Amino acid sequence: MRRGLLAFGWLLPALALGLHAQQGAPAFTKNPLAERISHTNPADFRPSPGVHGGPGQLDYMGLFGRESGLDTNLYFLHRGVIQPRSGIGGHFHNYCEEMFVILDGEAQFTIDGRTSTLKGPAGAPTRMGHWHAIYNHTDSPVEWMNINVSLYRNQYDAFDLGDGRVGVPLDPVPQFMAISLHPARLGPMTVGAGGRGDVQYRRVIGPNVFLGPWGFLDQYSLAPGAATTPTTDRQVGGFFYVISGQGRAIISGETADIRKGDAIPILLGDTKQFENTGTEPLQLMQVGIVSDMDRRNEILNGVGGMRGIGGGGR
Repeated sequence: MRRGLLAFGWLLPALALGLHAQQGAPAFTKNPLAERISHTNPADFRPSPGVHGGPGQLDYMGLFGRESGLDTNLYFLHRGVIQPRSGIGGHFHNYCEEMFVILDGEAQFTIDGRTSTLKGPAGAPTRMGHWHAIYNHTDSPVEWMNINVSLYRNQYDAFDLGDGRVGVPLDPVPQFMAISLHPARLGPMTVGAGGRGDVQYRRVIGPNVFLGPWGFLDQYSLAPGAATTPTTDRQVGGFFYVISGQGRAIISGETADIRKGDAIPILLGDTKQFENTGTEPLQLMQVGIVSDMDRRNEILNGVGGMRGIGGGGR
């Protein structure tokens, strides 16, 4: 009987997810695409000491938040710098899933009390109900990103542990899920109608990692002159982030230039395509967030467009 009640307890949030995602979406402000894109600007970083009881100081800004007009359960996308000997203290999210990403250098990541050093570009996803922290043990600032996707739309929770994770024992091999965003891990992708050139791709994280509406994390590299296949998915939104390079985003008929540090919002049902207009590879990261749990399970089973901008879609 207890096992059945626990299972039913997870079913209720899953059912509620679809209800919140479909009925609770705010009206999207139809500004031009160029105005909807968020730009990383160190001049806008705000100093934030003692985040979740952590040591030292972070300097960061919000690229997207709950008021950004997106129609998925993305709660925020933060971008900034972890200063030397600084970090985010240990904390739980019981209704959110989060991932810290470092784009350079190295940092000590903790999940559920186990700590390992990851070398950037790298990250570690954290499921709901598991605690995590990050500490920059080096003498150099680390470029950092934090992605938070909530189970219930516009709802956030956190429980701080008061643990700064300074000087803790380290595992040589991470005892938690960890990812690398190194472009050498990408492989060739077949480009469909409307695309062209050399496009490299990798599904970094699939929907089997998450418990909530976070569908996947994909990574792309476009050679100079290359373009992805235009794709549409009525039940997957989220954003793209430009890791490096420059190019052009074409979203539902609108076009805007993009560059390193830009975050491009994607609504449910948007048609999306990207082109490299520069002389260096255009490196992109896609966070796909589903409208409901049924769509997540379809992606898990390879139904209706496994690759966000590589092919398929619906």
